[in-house]
Amino acid sequence: MTRSAIIAGAGALPAALVAALPERPFVAALEGFAPVGLTPDVSFRVERLMPFLRMLEDAGVTRVCFAGAVQRPRLDPALFDPDTAQIVPRLLAAMGQGDDATLREVLAIFEEAGFAIAGVPEIAPALVPSVGVLAGTLTPRDEKDAERAAAIVSALGRVDVGQGCVVAQGLCLAVEALPGTDAMLAAVAGLPATLRPDPARGRGLFYKAPKDTQDRRIDLPTLGPATVAAVADAGLGGIAWQAGGVICLDLPQMVALAQEKGLFLWARG
Repeated sequence: MTRSAIIAGAGALPAALVAALPERPFVAALEGFAPVGLTPDVSFRVERLMPFLRMLEDAGVTRVCFAGAVQRPRLDPALFDPDTAQIVPRLLAAMGQGDDATLREVLAIFEEAGFAIAGVPEIAPALVPSVGVLAGTLTPRDEKDAERAAAIVSALGRVDVGQGCVVAQGLCLAVEALPGTDAMLAAVAGLPATLRPDPARGRGLFYKAPKDTQDRRIDLPTLGPATVAAVADAGLGGIAWQAGGVICLDLPQMVALAQEKGLFLWARG
């Protein structure tokens, strides 16, 4: 019998995932990154990872899904148990190679402990829209901007930098890096008119996609109503993303807000 657990980080995704499942899973949150609208069954620290894995096994968990935002926690050497201390060199080596390598190592540790890893698209496919224009209409300029943005995000992914960018009339106005999507869109909103192309010829778009080489069972990009509002505040024309590779939280609200703001939403194939 399969019993699932959500390994939760911050944000609304863990609660959305729990709501999408037919039975409530076991929920474990990384300490310091509490999910929104959801009370975890337990919290854990990386320094006690191996005892945590044994606790999941004792609880009958056989499958885990990672959901929610986390940042690299500051590790306290005094808290390591002997078993977890033995895997610290693995984790530190992976962290030195970037976020993608770190996440792959985390997945490997869970798999070695006997847990199956499920991605959000596998257990809650409704949260990951397939190809289609979900709000608004596209222009040929929008399609060209999306093509340009997809090439940029693909290049960013190859060096493990980010999963998003802003393009207007072929010009890259911003790329997503460590500060994240909100910071990038806020920076675009603050750009002076002299650094932006004439919006009458195309307002531009925000594009999001997973990294080409990432393991799609973890860290898929996520959009939500707040993203739509930030895109509107940035003076852009809409959002495009890689169909099947991006999680959309509260899609009906995203669509309603996009229509209100005059934006397009496009799951691009």
